[in-house]
Amino acid sequence: MTGPDLDRRPPEGDWLGTPFLRFERQGPIGVVTVDRPERRNALTPAMYFGIRYAVDHVNRTPELAGLIVTGVDDVFIPGGDLGGGTDDGWADLPTLLAMDNTPFDTIRHSAKPVVSAVNGIAQGGGMMIAMVSDVAVASDRATFRCPELLRGIADTNYAQILPRQVGPARARDLLLTGRTLDAAEALEWGLITRVVPHGDVLEAAHSVMRDLCQAAPDARLACKRVMDDYYGAYDRMSMDASLRGPEMVEGYRAFKEGRAPGWVPEAFRSDERL
Repeated sequence: MTGPDLDRRPPEGDWLGTPFLRFERQGPIGVVTVDRPERRNALTPAMYFGIRYAVDHVNRTPELAGLIVTGVDDVFIPGGDLGGGTDDGWADLPTLLAMDNTPFDTIRHSAKPVVSAVNGIAQGGGMMIAMVSDVAVASDRATFRCPELLRGIADTNYAQILPRQVGPARARDLLLTGRTLDAAEALEWGLITRVVPHGDVLEAAHSVMRDLCQAAPDARLACKRVMDDYYGAYDRMSMDASLRGPEMVEGYRAFKEGRAPGWVPEAFRSDERL
């Protein structure tokens, strides 16, 4: 197998398990950067696990007070890599999605604060990471979208979290249509809470983190538990059934082939919705 992904080998001591995540310690704060511009920062299974490991590392390290998650260029995280051709064992969507809720749950339950610095496109798993972070700071160029249903995936985690984030009516609009929100609309809806000029995203994320770190850790965690309960649990069994079903297979093939899935009425088929 050849391609640009395979030309970027992991550096020695790459403890996150993938060359496409960078971890830096900036004072008492850890910063994990999604750095895979060749695939527009699409996440492989190893990258999903690496984000979880970064959160766990911060929680286990007394010298670190919190974690910032960000991306490179104009992309935060667009979700999982549906295009194939990766270097770390891309196989099938059920395998990926069995892992991809791992970072979401880990971020939700992190004892130490997690801030998303949303520097650009946030779709699928990227939008979920922004929602379940303690605070998400977004660039004024950022966009948000959850296209899972367009791919034939019943993402019941989205169906659980999104209505509690923005309300049922807006959740239906966003999830069932796959529409894109710009940063201003995402702010108005309550999907995120802070929008800053593009060049100020990381600085603003650090400022938020400093504020979060003023809180007493045990008291903060107790309040986080109550807020996490508000999100509730999602229906994993229905999601697993969807991932084994024919709609997911057709949605994946259609995406790979650059066409509308077969369930879309012919009169409504176009490349614009892909």
